[in-house]
Amino acid sequence: MPQSQPKAKFAVIGGTGLYDIEGITDVQEVNLDTPFGKPSDTIVVGKLGGVGVAFLPRHGRGHRIPPTDVPYRANIFALKSLGVEFIIGINSVGSFQEEIKPGHLLIPDQLIDRTRSRVSTFFREDIVAHIAFAEPFCPLLSQTLYLSAHEAGATVHRSGTYLVMEGPAFSTKAESRLYRSWGADVIGMTALPEAKLAREAEMCYAIIACVTDYDSWHEAHEAVTVEVILNTLRKNIEVSKKIIKLAISKIPATHRDCQCAAALKMALVTAPDLIPPDKKQHLDLFIGKYMKKEK
Repeated sequence: MPQSQPKAKFAVIGGTGLYDIEGITDVQEVNLDTPFGKPSDTIVVGKLGGVGVAFLPRHGRGHRIPPTDVPYRANIFALKSLGVEFIIGINSVGSFQEEIKPGHLLIPDQLIDRTRSRVSTFFREDIVAHIAFAEPFCPLLSQTLYLSAHEAGATVHRSGTYLVMEGPAFSTKAESRLYRSWGADVIGMTALPEAKLAREAEMCYAIIACVTDYDSWHEAHEAVTVEVILNTLRKNIEVSKKIIKLAISKIPATHRDCQCAAALKMALVTAPDLIPPDKKQHLDLFIGKYMKKEK
């Protein structure tokens, strides 16, 4: 890795427009390649309050990549290679609850996976790992985002279940009513496999879910459209910037004591001597410290 490559402790994965936060300095653009291909786009790295922050547009600049085709593994690997420990995801979602209104924010604490066509692990072909995922979001980072959102003046809800659908089409009314009956609070297309991969990479991950609509279950509101989503998201960009800035200032610089930081410690089940050398090399960023202990 070149010495000139910048480092970042925090990363923000979201839409274009979030990396021009007031006060960011030493901005550089970083183009990376990974064993899993190239990330969604160039990563913008800078300093915010003296702390390194990386910004990655999930769908690429201009929103060129649909949810299923986002290179999730490449994105997480690239951010890990920059030294990122905390990832803040910005996601647009539809609401299943009357009280979680368009324009509100939700900091979810649970996930339901309804995706079908996405690779959701780094560990395939000659290496197996089973991470604990009962609590899919980092509780420390989630609480920090909630407090920061409240401080920023947003209407924010703490905890809730985010159902991840495949997309790119929105839900039918029947699906929307079914998911609501399950107790899901919001629906979106991008929290998975992002959350699982971040956990495998031992990174803290949490989401600011920006509510844009009532999906299609609500008879009194118009059906979800791209226009409705984009109009609401534009209003949330400025408050999201404030939340990110506040959250970064609140996270202590000390050693992480959450379970995210050692998620692979008891997860790797393949005997080290059976892992092919090329696989060890590709995943050294994640498993290197554990392979050394086995020698």
